[in-house]
Amino acid sequence: MNWTALKKFVPANAAAKVPADNPACPVNGRDVFKALSPHKTIVMACNIRIPSVIPGIMQAADELGAVVAFELAKTEGNVDGGYTGMTPEIFVSTILSCAKKANFTVPFVIHGDHITVKNTSEKEIQDARALIAAELAAGYTSFAIDASFNPIPDNARFTAELSAPIRECGLGLEVEVGEIKSAGSESTLSTVEEAVELMERLTAAGVSPDLLAVNNGSKHGNYLEGEKIFIDLDRTGQIHEAVHHRFGVDIAQHGITGTPLHLIGKFADYGIRKGNVGTQWQNIAHEGLPPALMQRMRDWAKAAGKDIKFATKQFKQEIDAIPAEYAGKIERAAYREALQLFRAFRAEGTAKIVADYLAVRA
Repeated sequence: MNWTALKKFVPANAAAKVPADNPACPVNGRDVFKALSPHKTIVMACNIRIPSVIPGIMQAADELGAVVAFELAKTEGNVDGGYTGMTPEIFVSTILSCAKKANFTVPFVIHGDHITVKNTSEKEIQDARALIAAELAAGYTSFAIDASFNPIPDNARFTAELSAPIRECGLGLEVEVGEIKSAGSESTLSTVEEAVELMERLTAAGVSPDLLAVNNGSKHGNYLEGEKIFIDLDRTGQIHEAVHHRFGVDIAQHGITGTPLHLIGKFADYGIRKGNVGTQWQNIAHEGLPPALMQRMRDWAKAAGKDIKFATKQFKQEIDAIPAEYAGKIERAAYREALQLFRAFRAEGTAKIVADYLAVRA
């Protein structure tokens, strides 16, 4: 199906970045999350560290009529390019270029993931403010302010302050309670009381988020061999029950890489409406890169004493210029993975739900 009629709903900041001959339709994250809130379905949000996976994800989204979000976290792509080498402007340009080449018309979201505020220093606030401004200027349509590292009063205060320009534009907003750590344990899980307190404080400050990310035991990155996957869906459902009817907010699930599909298939029943998948796309890209290039990346990471993800920026030019046979291999693998994940997320047909929602509001 051709979704170009929805282009009239593209927010002004994003519309300014989409040329007339480009069919891309980056819609408002707020519209997407509100449209899908009553439905037990999840928007897959893909952290794109290596762009070669984008065409495969787009192909799967087009085939299933599934809304998708493309996102970068502050560490992945900030005003200096983060560890991917992509500034907000480069990231949006990359997505739009892929959409034009693929004639991709399915509505999608461009999301600023984990705009972090890790402490109360003025520099931390200013860095977050500068990133939000850059993402707005680049055409992002949704934002996640993550001040969960701080006590809840500071979390609410920073979130309210930083979200002001986002709210002025009426764009999507995700907030977070309970820092998502490298490994989950029951003692560190977000509680119902913490979630309610944050939402009460935000509501008092005039902030109405669409999504609340919680620590329910997931982790960022790859699971180590033999490491237990611990995601407390009962706690997640309790939090959603406490905040959804009162504050109109749904749950964002972080750290999905490595989670079995049968478990992912249950997420939507517990109020989860957005699911982040990041490292999985990096893994797929790494498996498809030329072996000699991949070995140089490993050697660099080992010598630098860093995770392999930090090699992405160092080798960006070579990664972006890989021969067509390797790019095609990555695209096909990403397509197969995206099909499985979209179906587990129950995302098939979500573009139609969003289109109907926008038509009623028009």
